[in-house]
Amino acid sequence: MSKSVRGTYEKEPGTDVWWIRYADSTGRIRREKVGNKGAAIKLYRKRKTEVLQGTKLPENFRAKAVTFGELAEVALDYSKTHKSDYRHDDSRMKSVLETFRNRAAETITPQEIERWLADEADDKNWTPATVNRYKALFSLTFRLAVENGKIKYNPARLVKRRREDNARVRWLLPVEEKRLRQAIEEKGAEHIPEFEIALHTGMRRSEQYSLMWSDIDFINRIITVRHTKNGEMRHIRLNQAALAAFEKLFARSEGEGYVFTNSHFEHLLSSRHWFEPAVETADIADFTWHCLRHTFASRLVMKGVDLRTIQQLMGHKTIQMTCRYAHLAPEHQLAAVERLCETESVQEEATDTRTSTEPSMPVNAQVALVQ
Repeated sequence: MSKSVRGTYEKEPGTDVWWIRYADSTGRIRREKVGNKGAAIKLYRKRKTEVLQGTKLPENFRAKAVTFGELAEVALDYSKTHKSDYRHDDSRMKSVLETFRNRAAETITPQEIERWLADEADDKNWTPATVNRYKALFSLTFRLAVENGKIKYNPARLVKRRREDNARVRWLLPVEEKRLRQAIEEKGAEHIPEFEIALHTGMRRSEQYSLMWSDIDFINRIITVRHTKNGEMRHIRLNQAALAAFEKLFARSEGEGYVFTNSHFEHLLSSRHWFEPAVETADIADFTWHCLRHTFASRLVMKGVDLRTIQQLMGHKTIQMTCRYAHLAPEHQLAAVERLCETESVQEEATDTRTSTEPSMPVNAQVALVQ
């Protein structure tokens, strides 16, 4: 903790936000919020000189307005520590700061944020999903500022999310998987374990390539994903295929540091350099790494795994996100509804059997019943 100088102090220790306290020429005690310690010392000395010179001070001093740029620094520090997609946040924040860096944070309105998002979406042809990612960054920035007492109000809360078209989900068909595996083996067979792990864990790319060996529990067959998109830790069970893939990687590693490295044990940040060329060679249209995550979920659905379990495995915050996969695998759903026909056929056969085996009534008994 920094040692305070006479007349200066941290109201909340550890925040590096310093205040000054002094008596004016009338003996009235005044307090001012300044900033860092150096600035507080300078202002304290200035105020003491003004008091000695008899300078009349204003009735109230307004604290220096916090700029959006200052809030952005805190938000990016948080993202770097808690989120797996920090690089994306860092890139997006650069665009936001071009407009809002020097703006007093408390003067930014929901309407301004909405207008900025709309203009950027038009100029750069953003999808609704991209707009929502920027909106989420605004929300994070202002939320942290409110929690830290920098501002009192989060204007991003009133900005509506764009509706994303999640109806279409691309997953890997068996015939496509065969071609893709062959292409990966031809271009770089050492990357097959990375492909297997993606298919059998459903991790996001940023989650997968952030893994450390300390995150892998081989005995209990559990992955600990420490930095997720939502900033929350989660755990994934390893099936036999994923476990075997990790064991192959471990055998050729130094056993510490990052899981995914090159031949020089340097951290691999992404799969783009080998995955995208393999997809092109395999001639698989409209397929990205994220589609492997969709494949993981869709195959679980086809195997009859309940949506709540899939939600946990995927790390979705809400069940609505997981419900996107409920309509997948039309062949699987067709087989399910065809069972209704099987039930009806059984009922018809049972009816026919009863009719053919019932003993015939004597004619005189039938006449008696009519009478």
